[in-house]
Amino acid sequence: MQESFEVNFDGLVGPTHHYGGLSFGNIASVSQKAQNSNPKEAALQGLKKMKALVDLGFKQAVLPPQLRPELSVLRRLGFSGTDSQVIEAAGKQCPDVLSACYSASSMWTANAATVAPSTDTRDGKAHFTPANLISKFHRSIEAEATSRVLRAIFRDDRHFVHHAPLPNAAIFGDEGAANHTRFCHPYGSSGLHFFVFGRSAFQQDKYPEPKRFPARQTLEGSASVARLHLLNPDSVVYGHQNPDVIDQGAFHNDVMAVGNQNVLFFHEKAYLNKTPLLSELNEKLQFKTQTGLIPIEVSSEQVSVEDAVKSYLFNSQLLTLPQTSQNSKTSMLLIAPQECAENPAVSKYLKTLLTSGQTPIQEIRYFDLKQSMQNGGGPACLRLRVVLNTQELAACQPNVFINDTTYPALRDWVIRHYRDRLTPQDLRDPQLLQETSKAMTELSSLMGFSIS
Repeated sequence: MQESFEVNFDGLVGPTHHYGGLSFGNIASVSQKAQNSNPKEAALQGLKKMKALVDLGFKQAVLPPQLRPELSVLRRLGFSGTDSQVIEAAGKQCPDVLSACYSASSMWTANAATVAPSTDTRDGKAHFTPANLISKFHRSIEAEATSRVLRAIFRDDRHFVHHAPLPNAAIFGDEGAANHTRFCHPYGSSGLHFFVFGRSAFQQDKYPEPKRFPARQTLEGSASVARLHLLNPDSVVYGHQNPDVIDQGAFHNDVMAVGNQNVLFFHEKAYLNKTPLLSELNEKLQFKTQTGLIPIEVSSEQVSVEDAVKSYLFNSQLLTLPQTSQNSKTSMLLIAPQECAENPAVSKYLKTLLTSGQTPIQEIRYFDLKQSMQNGGGPACLRLRVVLNTQELAACQPNVFINDTTYPALRDWVIRHYRDRLTPQDLRDPQLLQETSKAMTELSSLMGFSIS
């Protein structure tokens, strides 16, 4: 077995990051609508987290922002003339549409795609399916660019297979890795894929749906991705997200749960039919890896659903710490947003979790990601997890990996090109289009492939 690594591909926040309140069902996003944002601070916060993980010994890469505004979409909607005239007309007639076409939401790369490592697929190659994200207009326009970027990074067809996004129909709603967890032990072993859905298009009587907010991921979408990735049935488990927690703002599974290797850290209200679901996960994981599931269940008495959503406790990253000669035991690190330390109930719970010494989570580090958090995404939203062996790692586009050369170059690029204040009204400024186009042209050179 080749040595394999989990690589976190974090989204770099784009220069048009603003609070448009575009994501109905995402409480933080809607509540911050029209507030001032700071794109420069947002991008630097994300880069700082990436570099910190590199310094801790993790493999870290970056996915570039997408070029915005998406003028081709505005033209398809009937706005014509020069680029500046298109923006001016859209700003006057449909400001929310203009905001959507300027959205920097591709920063949340947990929604970029679903990935299956080569150890899990019947053809022995890593598979990528970009999410169609049809539940939200501003996110649905990301899929084409996401496909191009993934093909540019994972470019060797001897190792990688790229699928088109699922059809743009509500039946096949797909939100990517935000509703997908791979269990394994270790990373290079054959894994178990856990797909979580909020509704079923064809079996509505069997699977109740939320009443207040829409369920974004469908069972049919998840099953389609599993088929495309050539996963064997004994390598797949489907879980039904609790519709009540969706109605309380848990729009994706990663707001209520996070998994890593053989650990599932989750809220007791995350899933319907929880007991048989956990039993199936444990049995299949035991069969695949000879290692059972380690469930870390947080009760409502310890942390309410409201506090979990506010703090994004479960939207933390859960990472396996590098083993040392002094300690061969598997230990895990939780990368949590600063809001977890500031929420009394969550902070109390996490202190108890660490002092108990009863779980693999042995360390917690808090990061200030306020700019992302206020728009509805925590640490786990910002990253796409990709397991690669040594040959696959060598076959990737090298400039995407964060190191002592790329980190200062990207940081300098952000400082030179990003504004430190942006409101939805500023999107009508033609100068912003020029600034963004210039910045993205330079970023293409830094990354080693075309972004536009």
